[in-house]
Amino acid sequence: MNIKHSKYKNTGLLFELLVRQITADTLSGKDSKATGILKKYFVKTELGREYKLYETLSKYKNITEGKAEVIVNTLVESSKDLNRGALKRQKYNLINEIQKFYNLELFFKTKLPNYKAYASLYTLIEIYNSENLSTPDQIISNKLTLLEHLSSKSVNKQKVEDDLLTEFQSYDKDLRILTYRVMLEKFNGKYADLNDNQKLVLKEFINSVDSTPKLKEFYNTKVEEIKEELSKLSKKITDKATQIKLNEVTNLLTPLSKTSGVDNDNLVNLLQYYELLEELVKANG
Repeated sequence: MNIKHSKYKNTGLLFELLVRQITADTLSGKDSKATGILKKYFVKTELGREYKLYETLSKYKNITEGKAEVIVNTLVESSKDLNRGALKRQKYNLINEIQKFYNLELFFKTKLPNYKAYASLYTLIEIYNSENLSTPDQIISNKLTLLEHLSSKSVNKQKVEDDLLTEFQSYDKDLRILTYRVMLEKFNGKYADLNDNQKLVLKEFINSVDSTPKLKEFYNTKVEEIKEELSKLSKKITDKATQIKLNEVTNLLTPLSKTSGVDNDNLVNLLQYYELLEELVKANG
């Protein structure tokens, strides 16, 4: 028989979705219930121990196939030391608690860049910790997925690098929750504060990790809005040198083509342009 993947029981996905929820709540100015849930279920718990396996998987990229195979085998073997009964109870209670504060359908709707690899690791862990026999094809298929994820440079091209998630290095210390400060550090600390437009941009990128058509449409719309605002401001500026530079900046703003995807550089560009707009408005009334 085949073991079915369950996103409701996948510890790696649950952890990262909670972190993503904290980010979304923070940007919306809400008191995030996900913060308490994360601390309760992942600090010094069996779930926290199991998440370490997924965290280890996410740390390695573009390594040799030999090393990748060692890592996969080690993770599967390490999973056998976990208390399966405690894990089952904690996952059940975790889902119930998430459901108290969030819509489960919306909560699990968020796409994560490591979804496929996490699903394969979950399936292998379940196979090797189950009394039921699985088909060899399923084992081979999931192992190949993980080996390609760890060793192939081309595997990750289809995913957008997720710079808005931080790694929780130690569960014995305070959890480093994603906040404005953490996200700003991801951009080299360039932005001391975010204005309303920048908050909107960040929120949209966080809720649309993958380069979806909706995200591209959002980006192109904002580009056109910024160009229009810059053009209006250019007419008010009396200094010719500044006006010329502003026109050059405006010409650099171009919507993405049908074949282009949205990446982190595009995010940084939007934040920079909105920073420029704010400064120009302040300087020119």
